[in-house]
Amino acid sequence: MNKLVINNLLHRPLRTAISVFAVAIEVVMILSIVAIMFGMLNDQKTRQSGIGADMIVRPANASFMTGVSGAPAPIKVADVLRKVPHVAVVAPVITNLTTGGSVETIWGIDYESYNGLKPFTFVSGGPFQGADDVIIDDYFARADKGHQVGDTIKILNHDFRICGIVEHGKGGRKFLRIDTMGSLIGAEGHASLFYLKSDNIANQEVIRNEIKAVPGMSDYLVQTMDEWLSLMTPAHLPAFTAALNTVIIIAVIVGFLVIFQSMYTAVMERTREIGILKSLGASKGYIVNVVLRETMLLSVAGVVLGIVFTLGLRAFMAYRSPTFSFQLTWEWMIRGALIAFVGAFLGAVYPALKAARKDPIDALAYE
Repeated sequence: MNKLVINNLLHRPLRTAISVFAVAIEVVMILSIVAIMFGMLNDQKTRQSGIGADMIVRPANASFMTGVSGAPAPIKVADVLRKVPHVAVVAPVITNLTTGGSVETIWGIDYESYNGLKPFTFVSGGPFQGADDVIIDDYFARADKGHQVGDTIKILNHDFRICGIVEHGKGGRKFLRIDTMGSLIGAEGHASLFYLKSDNIANQEVIRNEIKAVPGMSDYLVQTMDEWLSLMTPAHLPAFTAALNTVIIIAVIVGFLVIFQSMYTAVMERTREIGILKSLGASKGYIVNVVLRETMLLSVAGVVLGIVFTLGLRAFMAYRSPTFSFQLTWEWMIRGALIAFVGAFLGAVYPALKAARKDPIDALAYE
């Protein structure tokens, strides 16, 4: 039977190739959207973990996603927080999501306090020297054609001189002075949030209660970094789940339709062949088995090709855009393969049953 299945597929190479590529595209669609979404989410989580803060204070209506809430909090709140017992460092920060040229979050920081959370490790250059200086991380420095200290880059339609390059993993990839950032986005004297470092991590609950007791601070959200990072999951992003499910449904429909069309046409073209098999004693189950085996073989080839294409896409993205996180996991490669198999199987069921129901006398008379 296996020899028969393989010969049937090789006899129609163009149709077989189209079916394999359709399944491969289905797999690439699923894996790439998952890799991009999880990559962005986990990359942000990793970089937030490297800031060195114990706690975070932000306005009640602010999103937990960095860069999407503007800068609604007066920067003077930092002076209030510094007076709270057991608070060692308070670093006001502006985070601004921009889509100019590429989607990225620009950070405005008070260098002294932000560096006090956990010191920057400079690869070259040093801290801000002027209002138009920018600090970038080593990932961004390697992006495009590469950047060096002294180069000029455009941020928010303004030219900035690179004054320092630091090791990645400390929040952002581009850091401006907080007063410069405030001027550029029309938020002078404001911040998006405040990072805190306690004198002892055991005092976090005390700090939370003390902040809540300060007049005017009761509405602010006070969280430990662990609490905040725990929110960065797909479950807390409704749009994430909806987008992922939409892509999966579209991918399954594509695989279903292509396999259905391919196998249905193959069954119609092989009517006489099916009649010969039945006249030789082939059962309905045998005929169904032949069609489904062909489908599964197409699916296996398509899944393997799809995974290879996705790995190639990951390598290309790593070369072309080192700052772009494309996280491909074995778990989702297995899920993607199973989803492709299900779509292909559903597309082959009706053609297989139609082939099995053919009357051998009519099939032998078919021209």
